[in-house]
Amino acid sequence: MPELPDIAAYLTALQPRILGQPVERVRLASPFLLRTAQPPLASVENRQVNKLRRIGKRIAIGLEGDLWLVLHLMIAGRLHWRTRDAKLAGRQNLAAFDFPKGSLVLTEAGAKHRASLHVISGEENLRTFDAGGIDLFATDLKTFREVLTAENHTLKRALTDPRLLSGIGNSYSDEILHAAQLSPILLTQKLTADQWEQLFAATRETLQLWINRLHAEAERAFPEKVTAFRAGMAVHGRYGQPCPRCDEKILRIRYADKETNYCARCQTGGKVLADRSLSRLLGSDWPRSLEELEALKRR
Repeated sequence: MPELPDIAAYLTALQPRILGQPVERVRLASPFLLRTAQPPLASVENRQVNKLRRIGKRIAIGLEGDLWLVLHLMIAGRLHWRTRDAKLAGRQNLAAFDFPKGSLVLTEAGAKHRASLHVISGEENLRTFDAGGIDLFATDLKTFREVLTAENHTLKRALTDPRLLSGIGNSYSDEILHAAQLSPILLTQKLTADQWEQLFAATRETLQLWINRLHAEAERAFPEKVTAFRAGMAVHGRYGQPCPRCDEKILRIRYADKETNYCARCQTGGKVLADRSLSRLLGSDWPRSLEELEALKRR
C-alpha cells in the first residue's frame, strides 16, 4: 500500500500536471470504485483543481465549489499519467480523469477491487477521512511518546496504526525500526527514555529520507512504478539478504498476507522472533537465537 513518502511523490508529480487545470471528464470503468452517490460524479466535471492534499494514505483533489475527489489506492491501486483521452482497456483500468494536458488513470492489480473513490462536498466532510494520526513533522518527542504509550502495543502495531501516526504502513515501519535498532515486538510501555529518542529520530529521518528521494524522482517523471519493495531499503522485502549494517541475514515474521522484516543482530539482541506458521510446524524445535538457527540449517 502506498505510504506517506509514496503519496507525497504522487502529489509532487500531480501538481504541475493538474493544479489550476479543469477536470474535463471523468470516465469510470468499474462501478465498484465509486463509494458515494451524492454529490454525483458528473458534478466535478469542468471544475478547476485548486488544492492537492494528503490525508493519511489518501490523495484528496480539491475542486472549485469546495468539492473533493478522495482516492484511496489500498494495496494494489496505482496512478498513471497518460496521453489525453487514454483508453481504459483491460480489467486493471478502473477510472480516468481527463485534463487538458493528459489523463490521470487509476489501475488496480488483482481480482479484489479494494481501491476507492469518494466525491465529497466541504472541508467538514473531508475531515471524516482523517483517522486522527499525528503528523510526524508537526509534533515533538513528548507528544510522540504520549500518543504511542496511550495503549500498550508492539512497536510494529503502534507505528502502523492510523489512529496514532499518519501515513506509516508495513514497509516504512520496518525501515524505521531497523534505523532505530529496536525490535518490532517491543512493547511501547517498555521503552526507555533513550529508546524513545532513538525511535522518534529514526521515524522522522527515515520518512524524510524517502520523501526526498521519491520527490526528486517525481520531479523528473511521473511515478509509474510505486512499490513497497524499493532498491535501497535496509530490511523491508530483503528476507535472506545481508543487513547493510552488520551483514547478518535479514529475517522475517509472516502473518496473514503481510510480513515484518528485521535484523536479529541489530534489533533483537540476536533473538530470532517466532514466525507463527513455522512455530506451529516446528514446535519446540523453533530456533531461539541466531546460533540455533544456523545449527538448524546444518542438520
